[in-house]
Amino acid sequence: MNSRNIIALVLIVVSLICLYPGLTLPIININIGANIPLLGKFELYDRTQSVISGIKLLYEYDNHLVASLILFFSVIVPILKAVLLFMVLAFRQWKLRLRVYQFVALIGKWSMADVFVVGVFLMYLATSSEENISSSILDGFYYFTAYCIISIAAIQVMSLKDITSQPGTKSADPIQ
Repeated sequence: MNSRNIIALVLIVVSLICLYPGLTLPIININIGANIPLLGKFELYDRTQSVISGIKLLYEYDNHLVASLILFFSVIVPILKAVLLFMVLAFRQWKLRLRVYQFVALIGKWSMADVFVVGVFLMYLATSSEENISSSILDGFYYFTAYCIISIAAIQVMSLKDITSQPGTKSADPIQ
C-alpha cells in the first residue's frame, strides 16, 4: 500500500471517529419564547436534538419516511461508504477493488450528509434572525461537519492508480 492510501486509511478511521459523536451529540438547540409585559420572558418551546434523537422523535410522531431518509443518508450510507473504502484498500484482486470503488463513487453522489449539514446551518441562521426565537449550534454539528470533510478528503487522497489499474499495467490516472 502506498503512502497516499495509508493516509486515506487514517482519514477513513478519523472520519468514523467523528461520525459517532456527530450522530449522538446534540447538533442544535432551538428555544422559542415570548416577552410578555409585566411577566417578562416566557419560554414556550426548548428542544435540543441530535441526529439519532431526531430520527427517534420523527418515528414517534409517525414521520416514518422522513426518519427513514435521515437514517439512511446520515447513518447507513456513511457507515457503508467507510466499510467499502476499507474493502477497496484491503482487496488484492484489482477487478473486485475497481467494482467496489466505482460503487462507492456512485453512492457518494447520493450521500446527503453534506446537504444535511448545510440544512442544519441554514435552520440555525433562519431561527437566529427572529426576535423571540433563539438557536445555537452544538458540538454534534461540528463533529458531523468534520466527518463530511474528512471522508471527502479520504476519497480525494486515495491513489486511484493502485485501485483502478491491473497489476503489471500502467494507469492513465492523472492524479498519480
